[in-house]
Amino acid sequence: MAKESMKAREIKRKRLYDQYEPKRAKLKAEKDYIGLQKLPKNSSKVRLHNRCSITGRPKGYIRTFGLSRITFREMASMGLIPGVKKASW
Repeated sequence: MAKESMKAREIKRKRLYDQYEPKRAKLKAEKDYIGLQKLPKNSSKVRLHNRCSITGRPKGYIRTFGLSRITFREMASMGLIPGVKKASW
């Protein structure tokens, strides 16, 4: 599992992105690059990183479910994800 501080940092970045996104779009439309530079670095979309919502794992992320591949497999095997079941033939 990821450190709690890493999870908290990602949550903070997401919150900053949501807060500054309209202002950032307005500044981009006006081509005000100096104004863009004055915004916080973490308010940029490229600083966000997808993480598993349960474990915080950054790699092996499945966007559709918001889970890492390991967590997804465990939950699918236990039948916790509706509409997903293990294939066998």
